[in-house]
Amino acid sequence: MKIFILGFILLFTGCSQAQNFKFGKVSREELEENTHYIDSSANAAVLYRNEKITFIYDYDKGFIQLKKVHERIKFYNKEGFEWATKKIKLYNKSNSNDETVVKLKGYTYNLVNGKIVSEKLKKDGVFKEINNKYWKTKSFTMPGVKEGSVIEYIYEIRSPFTTIDDIIFQYSIPINNFDLYVRTSDFFEYNKLLNLRASYIPEIQETNNDKSVTFSNANSLIAIDAKSSESKLRQEYILTITTSNCVDIPTLKDEPFIDNLDNYRSKLVMELTKVNYPKKSSKNYASNWESVAKSIYENKDFGKELDKLEYFDDDLDVVVSGIEDPSKKIELIYGYVKSKVKWNGFFGTTAENGLKTAYKEGIGNVADINLMLVAMLKYAGVNANPVLLSTKSNGVSIFPTRKGFNYVICHIEDGGMQILLDAADENATLNILPVRSLNWQGRLVRNDGTSEWINLIPQNTSLSITSLNFKLNSDLSIDGKVRSQKFDYLAKDYRDKFSNSNEENYIKFLEKDAVDLTISNLEVEGDDNLLEPIKITYEYTMDNAVEDIGGKLYFSPLLFLSSSENPFKADERKFPIDLMYPITSKYLINIMLPEGYDVESLPKTQVLDFAGKTGQFKYLINQNGRLLQINLELNINTSFILPENYTFFKEFLSLAIEKESEKIVLKKI
Repeated sequence: MKIFILGFILLFTGCSQAQNFKFGKVSREELEENTHYIDSSANAAVLYRNEKITFIYDYDKGFIQLKKVHERIKFYNKEGFEWATKKIKLYNKSNSNDETVVKLKGYTYNLVNGKIVSEKLKKDGVFKEINNKYWKTKSFTMPGVKEGSVIEYIYEIRSPFTTIDDIIFQYSIPINNFDLYVRTSDFFEYNKLLNLRASYIPEIQETNNDKSVTFSNANSLIAIDAKSSESKLRQEYILTITTSNCVDIPTLKDEPFIDNLDNYRSKLVMELTKVNYPKKSSKNYASNWESVAKSIYENKDFGKELDKLEYFDDDLDVVVSGIEDPSKKIELIYGYVKSKVKWNGFFGTTAENGLKTAYKEGIGNVADINLMLVAMLKYAGVNANPVLLSTKSNGVSIFPTRKGFNYVICHIEDGGMQILLDAADENATLNILPVRSLNWQGRLVRNDGTSEWINLIPQNTSLSITSLNFKLNSDLSIDGKVRSQKFDYLAKDYRDKFSNSNEENYIKFLEKDAVDLTISNLEVEGDDNLLEPIKITYEYTMDNAVEDIGGKLYFSPLLFLSSSENPFKADERKFPIDLMYPITSKYLINIMLPEGYDVESLPKTQVLDFAGKTGQFKYLINQNGRLLQINLELNINTSFILPENYTFFKEFLSLAIEKESEKIVLKKI
């Protein structure tokens, strides 16, 4: 019996490994599969992915990179249908210097009356989009996809660039089989780096072969003596073959409060370090962050733009006329740029169409706006410089590269004080940046060629103070008033969400998670003044907020303002928690007891600490006659919680939420 079972297992394994991944050979077993054999929660799975990257030599164009992709995907339910659309990002600088998709074909397979039926991807399912002057997107959506379908497509990207995009090993769905093949020559040298932040690290193999290629001097890749009759050169070279054959790559699962999931994705980064063309000097590309920052500054659409003053000087003279106070100058110039040029929604480290054009047309990308701010501040005598950074969506680079920066803000040094400004965000203020920019550190670049890292993570606590007053009525309803103030990032968060909204929408937001709550007489102050905190007041009534059990009244003092649940539910965590900024929330609660009742029991005063007061929760309660007074305070004095502290932080929050929900019990006198 043991031999039979062992033989069956070996036979099953052999069949699994012998699965046919040739294009068009989708099997009945793949279509009949209802759930993934390892991850039963998966909405879809990549049954097979093949990525092949090679270079060919064209006498007229030089080396061309070919990236061939073959992918087969299974759908288990409707939630996985997003994988039926594929978007391919392509560089689009010019007709002679862009990337193209060729040889695209695809099919959707379904079981119909027991037979495998295929439906071809047609032209009306393929789309093109120009994102900006540098990038375009080619996308396609597979037809006839339903639960149980399998799709399969192949395509090829032709690129004139020798830089290789990151090779992704991990998706948000499982990958059953992934075959990688990369063939490069010693004309191009690469550093190969795996993302060591990832929880899944693939095995990579390398082999070498000797080859030869015939160069033409038509494209100036080589330097053939002009006096020579030679027009071609036969050159020996060494091929490096990089391969990986992976099975059962686990899902990269998102977690709440994560900075950028892609920072923890399994991937292979191939950094171009050197180009060695025949009879030419080698060109080195490997660099450090200082040289990357310098190369960006020396770009004509960056540093040169900071020297141009003629398009704004007369206007700015009027704006700061008679102003001597540097702080007032900064405030006026910052406000002027924000009102003069609006953000077009694009990031970037260089001016899109020139600062003069952006100033004239009143619209520009992030670099247009913030480089203009730097130039104007410098003109007014303020020590301002640009800061290059990577947004949260762009992630954190594994090695120094120009692609590691995609955003620019303004930095001011004034007597040891540092101020960060972003004029592209309408609700940003001094040292209060959009959350997208709060990504570890940025590179401050000065016009003398020097640069240095500066910390972008907020150090100061953003404060919220809420006063909650209420009384209990004889019908067990509650009515009262709330006064709330929000400062710094919490004020910006309110403005981002509700500045362009109406009163009714904010009331719906306040009422959405509470039962039998009615809010009235809402007033908001400071919404139109970024230098002021947000002040919110409103009145409320709440039915059924009090439980009457055996003549005793039970209620939680925070009412509808209490935390409903702990956002951290998993037993363990792989990635750091990104809270974005330190926060302090204070609640001052005053409760007037109803006639005919007295206190039977109150929650006890309690103080909870997390990691040496990195987090602290205080619950203080006091009775003064018929008035109950409760002070609650939650302090989290850091922006990041490391995975090794997750269990303790989760428990800290659970205890705080449990304490918030403790009942006050009243008895009849």
